[in-house]
Amino acid sequence: MAKEQRFEIVIVGGGAAGISVAAQLRRCGVKSIAVIDPSEQHFYQPLWTLVGAGIFPREKSLRRQIDYIPPGVNWIRDAATGFDPAARIVLTTGSGPVSYGQLVVCPGLEIFWDRIKGLPEALGKDGVCSNYSYQHVEKTWEFIRGFRGGNAIFTMPATPVKCGGAPQKIMYLAEDHFRRTGIRDKAMVTYALAGGVIFAAKKYAASLNKICDQRGIDRLFRHNLVEIRASERKAVFTHMDTKAEVVLPYSLLHVAPPMGAPQFVRESPLANADGWVEVDKATLQHVRYPSVFGLGDASSLPTSKTAAAIRKQAPVVVENLLALRAGKPLPASYNGYTSCPLVTRYGKLILAEFDYDGNPQETFPFDQSKERTSMYLLKKHALAPLYWNRMLRGRA
Repeated sequence: MAKEQRFEIVIVGGGAAGISVAAQLRRCGVKSIAVIDPSEQHFYQPLWTLVGAGIFPREKSLRRQIDYIPPGVNWIRDAATGFDPAARIVLTTGSGPVSYGQLVVCPGLEIFWDRIKGLPEALGKDGVCSNYSYQHVEKTWEFIRGFRGGNAIFTMPATPVKCGGAPQKIMYLAEDHFRRTGIRDKAMVTYALAGGVIFAAKKYAASLNKICDQRGIDRLFRHNLVEIRASERKAVFTHMDTKAEVVLPYSLLHVAPPMGAPQFVRESPLANADGWVEVDKATLQHVRYPSVFGLGDASSLPTSKTAAAIRKQAPVVVENLLALRAGKPLPASYNGYTSCPLVTRYGKLILAEFDYDGNPQETFPFDQSKERTSMYLLKKHALAPLYWNRMLRGRA
């Protein structure tokens, strides 16, 4: 049996949230930090929309994890399997128990490919694709490029997903490509989503609905994809209200799969009834275990799950965690800020920025609900370097 390891601060998850928090804590002088994460690779997943649209090769999104573990931080290359918050212990697959003074939980999301019947077998074949898989993301561009007409369907599940705007971004790019190649009149483009609105923040939803109206993109609200009949090229949806089955033929089907917190989180004492790490939405401190903080995609925070949200959450966790260690009140508060760069065509983008209540929290001195080339260039050229060189280094 592996010997118990102990650190002042243990961080479960080595993605955007975990590495950002670790780097900021190191810059604040904390010496005893461990990050528990088994992955040898680190992905900048927001780039996958542009990979799926043929703009970048997928390798542009990939770096070695070891190059981003902050100096002085202990990397436990193992998977967490559970928590004992009363004893302040994290359980792991093969490294034994890891005890902590304070714990930060941010393991990201688990993708439930098998919750859509037929999807695992169909993915990457005969027009079925998804930008949510590094393995298959380049198939999206292959199928968009090879599309010659028919139904092009883009789905959004009933669960929260990484970047709630991503399922429709690739739809706008595909539709634009169909126009550019002269086959738009042969294509029926449909956004089939389990929700009742196209986007959570009303200001940006109005712009997106207008774009869909102008470009002839159909929206099927309250339609949740439940099955793919690949041999027939048919997608099966359940209407969220009537429970009726709706079967649609497809030539191209882009799937945003259901997602949720990892199993070891869902089944732990840290989870709420829906399986998320249950934290106070302002302080990001766990509601039952004061020594625990949570942020990022696996948290219960009622905001979109984006890297931009994590960029604002990480400093709040760090400031409040350090205050807790000093025996002081928690001073920092998170207002739910998140950002979604909504690519609406090649060379155009709407930069949505908003808080918990959907109120705009815009960075630039102009109306960001309008399509702009400047905002597209920001996403294409500036956001990835900001992520790699500043956010993950604890500087932004």
